[in-house]
Amino acid sequence: MRHVTIKDIARRLKLSPSTVSRALRDHPDISPATKDRIRTLAVQFNYQPNLIAKSLQTRRSTTIGVIVPEIRYDFFAITISGIEEEAHRAGYSIIVAQSNDRYPHEVRSTAAMIANRVAGLLVSVSRDTIDTAHLDNVMRQGIPLVLFDRTVDIPAAGKVVVDDREGAYAAVVHCIRCGCRRIAHLAGSPHLSISRLRQAGYEQALKDNGLAVDPRLIVAGGGRESDGRSGAKTLMNLADPPDAIFAFNDPVAIGAHVYLKETGRRIPDDIALVGFSNNPVSALIEPPLTTVNQPAYEIGRTAAGLLLKQLEDDKTSLTEEIRILKTDLIVRQSTCGPPSVPSEEKCHGES
Repeated sequence: MRHVTIKDIARRLKLSPSTVSRALRDHPDISPATKDRIRTLAVQFNYQPNLIAKSLQTRRSTTIGVIVPEIRYDFFAITISGIEEEAHRAGYSIIVAQSNDRYPHEVRSTAAMIANRVAGLLVSVSRDTIDTAHLDNVMRQGIPLVLFDRTVDIPAAGKVVVDDREGAYAAVVHCIRCGCRRIAHLAGSPHLSISRLRQAGYEQALKDNGLAVDPRLIVAGGGRESDGRSGAKTLMNLADPPDAIFAFNDPVAIGAHVYLKETGRRIPDDIALVGFSNNPVSALIEPPLTTVNQPAYEIGRTAAGLLLKQLEDDKTSLTEEIRILKTDLIVRQSTCGPPSVPSEEKCHGES
């Protein structure tokens, strides 16, 4: 019996092959009714994905490459889980490399992915990535590329990010509602768009609430716990130290948290602290960390879905598509009460 293909199902139902393919992997763009029709016929036809034929047609494997800065952080581990689920649903496997947040490692990993003929590539860039020649080469090879979380400006590459500016804005406004007035920012690498957007949200929140942006209260660094420790030390050694700190991400906030506790500062009585990403550890430290929640799993699924869409459309020219996901503020004991009750919010245990 001849192997049934997606085109056979599409022809029978008078649909496009790409619609059938997306429906079979439960893509949200396809209506439930259409999915049911396609799945019913697929069962009747005993349809099975022909991955070997697909690989021979594309002259690439049915493997998707993923490059992240560091797997040890929960955010990227959870994101990879979302990528893997979406990829497996479409009949792809993934291989993962970490750059250790170093540009040369990222370049080598990218070259290795190309050499292994990956079908597509998902990348969250390192904090040192400025030159994008290695990623431009991916596009020149005709390999679909989607950047997620940490992105750079590459035309025709897909991008999946959260609303970093709005998330930072909400975090700082919360601190202001708590009564804080000298709010510092432990910023990320200025090379990263997410760092610039989060700092922009921080600065806009201050301006919109009549507070001046003090350059002394902005300390640029990286995304690790050690950056949080050193940044907090710099801030607390100022003649007029801050009464709140908004950190670039949760690892930085946790590093600051450790330093503040070690030096006898009470959180939030002496200083409030807010992170970004909702790392699971942020709920376990004492006091638990107020943070901006990034939907890591959904970021992974969305990034993989965007890449698979490009693979299925089989276009000779790739087009840029950007997906922006929403964040939400999770208020815990490192600041005051919920922002929905501003009259009850007090900073540093004020009464």
